[in-house]
Amino acid sequence: MNTNTGIVTMHEKDMKRVQATQKVVKVFVKIALYTFLCIMALIVLFPFYWMIISSLKTLEEYKLAIPTFFPKQIMWSNYVRAFDTANLGRLFLNTMYVGIVSTLLSLVITVLTAFAFARLEFKGKDLLFGALLATMMIPGELFTITNYITVVKFGWYQTFTVLIVPFLVSIFYIYLLRQNFMQIPEELYLAAKVDGTSDIKYLWKVMIPLAMPSLISITILKMMGAWNSYIWPRLVANDDAHKMITNGLRNAFTDATGQADFPLQMAAVALVSAPLFLVFIFLRKYIMKGVSRSGIKG
Repeated sequence: MNTNTGIVTMHEKDMKRVQATQKVVKVFVKIALYTFLCIMALIVLFPFYWMIISSLKTLEEYKLAIPTFFPKQIMWSNYVRAFDTANLGRLFLNTMYVGIVSTLLSLVITVLTAFAFARLEFKGKDLLFGALLATMMIPGELFTITNYITVVKFGWYQTFTVLIVPFLVSIFYIYLLRQNFMQIPEELYLAAKVDGTSDIKYLWKVMIPLAMPSLISITILKMMGAWNSYIWPRLVANDDAHKMITNGLRNAFTDATGQADFPLQMAAVALVSAPLFLVFIFLRKYIMKGVSRSGIKG
C-alpha cells in the first residue's frame, strides 16, 4: 500500500514538472514572439518617425554630418510654409475631386457588373467572366501607351476626364463584390422575383445592404489609389490646373540651383500622408472584413 502511494506521489511530481516545463516554454515562446513583433514594429514605424522629426528641423540641422534623433529646435512653421509653398490647398482639391468622382462612378459600374455575373443568367457568362479575370495577369504598364494615344485623340489631354475615365473599371473590385454577392442565398432572389420585385430594386434593397462591408472596402481602396497615383497623372495632366497631389510635391521645394529644402518637403509629405493614416486607423476593420467575406465562396 505504501509502495503504491509512493508511486502515485512520484507520478504526480513528474506531471507537475512536465506542466511547469510546459509553462516555462510557453512563457519563453510568448516573450520571443512579442520581442520579434516589437522589433518589426519599430522597423516599420521608424521611417515615419524620421519623417516627422525631419519635418520639424531646420535645414542646417538636417544637413548635419551626424544626424540628430530629435530636433534641437522644433519648427512648427515648416508645416505652414510647406502648405503655402506647394499650394497644397489646390492640390488637395484636385485630388479629392478626382478621387470622389472616380470612386462614385466606379462603384456604380462595379455593383451593376458584379450583380450581373452573380445573379443574372445569360449565354457565355462564365466564359466572359474568365476572360475578364485573365486580363488581371496583364501588367497595367502595357496599356499606358495605347491609353495615352486614345486620350489624346479624344482631346482629353490635360483635363480631369483623363484622370477619371480610364480607371473606372476594375476587374479586381468586380471579382471582390461578385464573390460577396454569391454568398447571399439565391432563394432570396427567386422569392423576390415571384413577388414581382425588379432586379434593380432587389439589388438596392437586399444585396447592397448585405454587401456593405465589401462596398466600403472598395470605396476606401479606390480613394487610396486615386490619392497615391503618380505616373499616369504626371504623363497626361501635369499642368497647374489639374496637377495631383503626388506630382505637386515632386519639385515644389527645389530651387533654381537644384537644392531641395528637405524639412519643408518632409512636412508636406506628412500633411499628405495624414489622411491615409486616419483612413487606415479608423476604417481598417471594414477593409479586412470586406476582403475576408469575399473569399468564402467561389
